[in-house]
Amino acid sequence: MEKKKLVLVGNGMAGVRTVEEILKAAPEKFEITIFGSEPHPNYNRILLSKVLQGDTDVKDITLNDWEWYKTNNITLYSGETVVKADPDRKVVISDKGRAEPYDELILATGSVPFILPIPGSDKEGVTAFRDLEDTDIMLQASKKYKKAAVIGGGVLGLEAARGLLNLGMEVSVIHISPYLMERQLDETAGKLLQKELEDQGMNFLLEKQTEALIGNERVEGLTFTDGTMLEADLVVMAAGIRPNIKLAQESGLQVNRGIVVNDYLETSIPHIYSVGECAEHKGIPYGLVAPLYEQGKVLAKHICGKETDPYKGSVLSTQLKVSGVEVFSAGDFLEDQEKKALKIFDDHEGVYKKIVFRGNKIVGAVLFGESQDGNRLFSMIKKQADISDTAKVSLLQPIGSEEGGSHAAEMTHEEIICGCNGVTKGMIVEAIQSEGCTTVDQIKACTSASRSCGGCKPLVADLLQHTLGAEFDASAQKEAICNCTSFSRDEVVEEIRSKGLTHVKEVMSVLGWDSEEGCSKCRPAINYYLGMVNPTRYEDERESRFVNERMHANIQKDGTYSVVPRMYGGVTNSKDLRKIADVVDKFAIPLVKVTGGQRIDLFGVKKEDLPKVWSDLDMPSGYAYGKSLRTVKTCVGEQFCRFGTQDSMGVGIALEKKFEGLQTPHKVKMAVSACPRSCAESGFKDIGFIGIDGGWEIYVGGNGGTHVRGGDLLYKVKTDDELMEVTGAYLQYYRETANYLERTSAWVERVGLAHVQSVLDDKEKRKELNARMDEALSVHKDPWKEIINNHKTKMELFENLVRT
Repeated sequence: MEKKKLVLVGNGMAGVRTVEEILKAAPEKFEITIFGSEPHPNYNRILLSKVLQGDTDVKDITLNDWEWYKTNNITLYSGETVVKADPDRKVVISDKGRAEPYDELILATGSVPFILPIPGSDKEGVTAFRDLEDTDIMLQASKKYKKAAVIGGGVLGLEAARGLLNLGMEVSVIHISPYLMERQLDETAGKLLQKELEDQGMNFLLEKQTEALIGNERVEGLTFTDGTMLEADLVVMAAGIRPNIKLAQESGLQVNRGIVVNDYLETSIPHIYSVGECAEHKGIPYGLVAPLYEQGKVLAKHICGKETDPYKGSVLSTQLKVSGVEVFSAGDFLEDQEKKALKIFDDHEGVYKKIVFRGNKIVGAVLFGESQDGNRLFSMIKKQADISDTAKVSLLQPIGSEEGGSHAAEMTHEEIICGCNGVTKGMIVEAIQSEGCTTVDQIKACTSASRSCGGCKPLVADLLQHTLGAEFDASAQKEAICNCTSFSRDEVVEEIRSKGLTHVKEVMSVLGWDSEEGCSKCRPAINYYLGMVNPTRYEDERESRFVNERMHANIQKDGTYSVVPRMYGGVTNSKDLRKIADVVDKFAIPLVKVTGGQRIDLFGVKKEDLPKVWSDLDMPSGYAYGKSLRTVKTCVGEQFCRFGTQDSMGVGIALEKKFEGLQTPHKVKMAVSACPRSCAESGFKDIGFIGIDGGWEIYVGGNGGTHVRGGDLLYKVKTDDELMEVTGAYLQYYRETANYLERTSAWVERVGLAHVQSVLDDKEKRKELNARMDEALSVHKDPWKEIINNHKTKMELFENLVRT
């Protein structure tokens, strides 16, 4: 039988998920063609905030790579936009003049960001936060400019603000409502969220309406209808989205706010369907991923001629971490005369829980600070469960009570485990029992649970352990270091140790890598593990480093580089400042900027000038590009501050000199504050030190990343020597047990603070860790001086590139 031609317009999450469901239902029914406006394969838009942080690239958030399209015989036209659909001829036409016939057509054109129709919105420096191109604009702006304004206090706006804050910008969030996330939270939760984010460094202007964006070619600020203004050189519009209905309108389909569809996602014209954010079902266009996937399942079965229940609309829920704060909301969560609420509020712990009832049925819920019961409540809301015989207060676990047993074991088979993909406990149990799934990755491949935001992974693992019982193999719950191999991080390290492997190619050859050359993910990881295992004998492989680490400087948008010389503890002198000034003048360096880590950054250095700049500076590398100790930020301490109790500058300089150039799984930042006022922001660093009367508090696992994490108190110590000993042992244990590119914040959460403390409590282990640390530090050489004095390396990296 000849295959029908199926054309999908839109290569986003909803459309491609529909195709995945079609391939499951009838893999041989259609010849599939997909048009995508972006030059990328299908990626997870939910994780754009991680790309904004700068530690993740498009490959890491890709849902279906290029190979997936080939494997499934799908023709993908990426970077190509369909501009017209002709229902009479049953053909679509792209902006490149391509005419593609179809038997069935699915429009999944998504949504477009709402750009406020105000004067100045077309200026340079004004962007949305909707795709990878927007993300790149924000990343590049953060390297040149200081002040950012985000218009919109919803989820997207707060994620954008958090990312820009991470990138060192001053961030103000402008929101027209009196509290944040008013569509997902009530006022109490919204105010709690505001307080938490203000503590992280965000500034909020609530009940503000933007009147205009001012400036010349580039935006310089915002004016508001109340007559006030705000300076800003980057403005991010995150004020909402609108269904992208332009193609549907021009093709004669019925549209309202979105493309009007019925219960089977059919549009007003036969053989044309719509799914996702662009579709409007019973007056509602949905913007969350879970409803879009529900639509995709119905459409896939219907278009394949399979029997299916119609789509009846979705009960909305949101369960996520907004900048490190657990938030959940579902259903109708605002009480009124007909709806009554049960609330628990612990202001001290920052935990707030509310369930809203209509009679004896739960119709809505809001959880802030603790959201583990969200899926259970959401299931009860969807089922409209009668709780007449249930003590209502028992529905909310008392704050601070001890949890016992398996949370997954207590869930019913109908309860949702993965809200993003609509995967129930029963579906996962079926995959375990019928499909033989024994790992989280296998569950993800079989059911799509944990495939989107990944927040349900711990619950999936809990369910696996509960269902398999004695057959559960904890060691099998491994994650391969990349797609080139099935080996996990621990297995690779053990093979290096046991077999005495000495270079990257040897590791890949001996362990049977699927790809002979490896990839950009595994090569740097293997290179790090080899150096970690044999620090004195391993010769670092420059070719396996990321570009910034190969060049020992940060590459910029225009191909130039930025240079950050080392300033121990953020302390400098007139001699070094004169050197920097002379270099800036001599090499016509266009931008000199003080970083958030109290260092001076020289932007716009030409590649061929890098060795000459380093030579003239005659200062050590600040490692601003490396997976290593970046900076130790300090306050002025007891020498100058009337509140200081300790010598913060002295300790900061000692720390930076001791651990200078240390290779670590990810970048490491430290800060030393002389008193609990913590002016150096010690509580949000990988390792932070706060002076107290008679000693120091040491905090670990802090992070200013996408998911901000306050540091945990590791120890209180009395002397500077003890501080140094604990720090050395802690860093070495992190080096030896963390995955490559795993920040200390994620590592601490994975292995547990109590476990780390138990290791460091053992005086003998602490001594051994410091001995291995000293061995690793013994081979440090300043990379700038090495290149300056090595003619061959200088030729390879710089001079030969200039001549070509």
